[in-house]
Amino acid sequence: QQSGRKYNLFLKRRLRIDKRHQSKDSIFFRDGVRRIDFVLSYVDDLNKEWEKKLERRKEFESNLQKAGLELETEDKKESEDGKIFFVKIHAPWEVLITYAEVLNIKVPIKENDIPSMVENPLDCVLYPLRLPEKVMHPEPDYFTAPFSKDKQELYLINDESTFFSPSMRNRIVNYILTRCPYGTEEGKKKFGIKRLLNNGTYTAAYPLHDCQYWKKANDPNCDSERYTLYMEWARFLRFYKEQPLDLIRKYYGEKIGIYFAWLGFYTEMLFLAAVVGLICFLYGLFTMDENMSSKEICDPAIGGEIIMCPLCDRECEYWRLNTTCESSQYSHLFDNVATLFFAIFMGIWVTLFLEFWKRRQARLKYEWDLVDFEEEQQQLQLRPEYEAKCTQKKRNPVTQEMEPYLPLTSQAVRFCVSGATVLFWVSLIIASMIAVIVYRLAVYAAFASLMENTQTLQPISGLLTPQLATSVTASCLNFVIIMILNFFYERIAIWITDMEIPRTHMEYENRLTMKMFLFQFVNYYSSCFYVAFFKGKFVGYPGAYTYMFNRWRNEECDPAGCLIELTTQLTIVMAGKQIWGNIQEAVVPWICNWWGRRKARNNPENLYSRWEQDHDLQTFGALGLFYEYLEMVIQFGFITLFVASFPLAPLLALMNNILEIRVDSWKLTTQYRRPVAAKAHSIGVWQEILNGMAILSVVTNAFIVAFTSDMIPRLVYYYAYSENEDSPMSGYINNSLSVFLISDFPERNEPKENPEDFVICRYRDYRYPPDHERKYLHSMQFWHILAAKLAFIIIMEHVVFIVKFFVAWMIPDVPADVKAKIKREKYLTQKILHEYELEKLRERLCQGDKQATEKEFIATEGRMELSRAM
Repeated sequence: QQSGRKYNLFLKRRLRIDKRHQSKDSIFFRDGVRRIDFVLSYVDDLNKEWEKKLERRKEFESNLQKAGLELETEDKKESEDGKIFFVKIHAPWEVLITYAEVLNIKVPIKENDIPSMVENPLDCVLYPLRLPEKVMHPEPDYFTAPFSKDKQELYLINDESTFFSPSMRNRIVNYILTRCPYGTEEGKKKFGIKRLLNNGTYTAAYPLHDCQYWKKANDPNCDSERYTLYMEWARFLRFYKEQPLDLIRKYYGEKIGIYFAWLGFYTEMLFLAAVVGLICFLYGLFTMDENMSSKEICDPAIGGEIIMCPLCDRECEYWRLNTTCESSQYSHLFDNVATLFFAIFMGIWVTLFLEFWKRRQARLKYEWDLVDFEEEQQQLQLRPEYEAKCTQKKRNPVTQEMEPYLPLTSQAVRFCVSGATVLFWVSLIIASMIAVIVYRLAVYAAFASLMENTQTLQPISGLLTPQLATSVTASCLNFVIIMILNFFYERIAIWITDMEIPRTHMEYENRLTMKMFLFQFVNYYSSCFYVAFFKGKFVGYPGAYTYMFNRWRNEECDPAGCLIELTTQLTIVMAGKQIWGNIQEAVVPWICNWWGRRKARNNPENLYSRWEQDHDLQTFGALGLFYEYLEMVIQFGFITLFVASFPLAPLLALMNNILEIRVDSWKLTTQYRRPVAAKAHSIGVWQEILNGMAILSVVTNAFIVAFTSDMIPRLVYYYAYSENEDSPMSGYINNSLSVFLISDFPERNEPKENPEDFVICRYRDYRYPPDHERKYLHSMQFWHILAAKLAFIIIMEHVVFIVKFFVAWMIPDVPADVKAKIKREKYLTQKILHEYELEKLRERLCQGDKQATEKEFIATEGRMELSRAM
């Protein structure tokens, strides 16, 4: 019986192999001529909804055929698992030209005759970074014009089957699929493939990759662009090569192309910031031994004789300042004069990055025929969900056509619910941050008592101070909470944006972007803001400490400053996010695909078709790029908002982005189904978010240098309070610590033991000593330092903003040569179109229709003269 089953299975497979003469890489119908532009799949499961789904499919596929599309169904017996039906869709020439006109697709009319740019003298140096010309520019450069069915002879149509690229074809078919009706349910007209996917009528809808990524297609008519992209772009060993942006745009569409163009440009600009940041770090490293503050802290005769007040109430004991020797030395790595220079430099770098990106984007808009795309977007990007859910209609004042609309009252209710939900989740983040602060305060006392030895007053480790131990554990806990909140909020944000029913695709993305960014901003940066601007600022002084909820004593900064703790916080959250992001992006899809394909590896090649291979891949959803942008913009915040505390942040970001480009390209080329091509002329609302963060970064870095680092107190001491001309910074540590009389401790704060009978202890502040008439009040030096800090913030902000706005004004958004090319193309396009109209009018004149056409002839010649004059 077992051998009989095996024989039947063998015959079945043999029959399937004989029946199918196509290669498994075939992207054509069975006739080998008609190209597969889209594939739908479904499972014929016999449940309660089976008949309804069957009826929907019949109606939907019938309407697709009425729209002109050609379908070919693969029976489930032909599939690898014997369960899935595949519906292959082909768009014939008539359908393509009809919808190319509807979608205002630009097509070639004449080869570009504008000479290319002058050769770069550095080309010979940059040659190892270049890709072959055929990969970088897979198509000649053409002048283009919107397609019109009535003027087909005007365009450079050499072959109808290849005139529209596969990405254009799948975009046209997807446009039809999203608007094709499939019946009426509950009195409402239902349409669109998205609804059919959501209700399980179809399980997947996707365009095909043109070949396997690791080898070229056997079919000579296939360009094997996926293979080229994998070999030249998606492998990590090509990390030093430029990106083939034109080929990416041709294969995946402009929207994905512009993302990789932006990511590549951002990574190139990071190189400069990383080099300057590394130099600043090395400056701190080489001058570490010359730092007078850490020398005094480490000196047994100075730091060893200074007794510090306890770090917590009752349980903690007095400790000597030199126990923080190592941490004070390491804090100098980031808290030095170079920090100020780097903060100012990054304020200018951000402006250069954004301005030069505008120029790069303008060049891409011209090269990719996106100059007049704004109008097209407004007209064509009406969401099918909006059309389906908005039953009321009103007349459009521009087109004078009836359009669906959402009543104002409904909009107001939806926005109120949406705003309340966002506010609730932001409050939840703030509550979680407060919980982490409470953890820091509670654990800080425990670490402080554990790390002290009552006999020698030496901590367990010189480097791991109670402040640093608390900061590291709290940062790790905070990172875990951030990841958990992210997981839930992503789903909530999509739900409330869907509930608002945005009108256009752009409006939908912009609303979702603002919600997600607001949440992520608070989620990722709140802990850094706490350490930078609140920790150690509201401590009080011995005998009058400030308490949170009247229970936990507020944290103090390390004697060497809070900057090293901000650096720790920033490093853990930033590095942790990047590592976790790469695991999510690369490892998870690979495991899912490996698991899905494990059975298919045992089958003969003929049985595992191109549409089945792509079906087993992961889906690159409509929000796939959104998450990529969000990840990079959050990283941009880390390297700009808090860069004064960590000059190595741009270097970490650079290394991550070199990996990120190859991980994103690898997963898109090998692990995901081919996304539907979409157009985009810019990075959208992300540009405004980056501009906002660039302005905010100047403010945050000015405050970090002034209030978190010790630079201003040191400068005030150097110029106003130093008494040693030979070594102006000697005595700074003693000057920065105030004196407290131990007998003034209230019972709540006083340590249980004082084995060496200390009389006084020191604490970090500028207050009058116990023998002064203004005992424990802020001294005049405190107010001098505060005034200097505020003056520094005002001066630094004004200097950086003036330079920023001057640089932005000096650099035009559109390069001069691009402006000239745009004008040249418009002129030539108008000239060609008008000459074409004149030729048609001449033919009509020759045919005898004189009176009607003479006026048109004169008018057309007049338009040509006007065009030349312009």
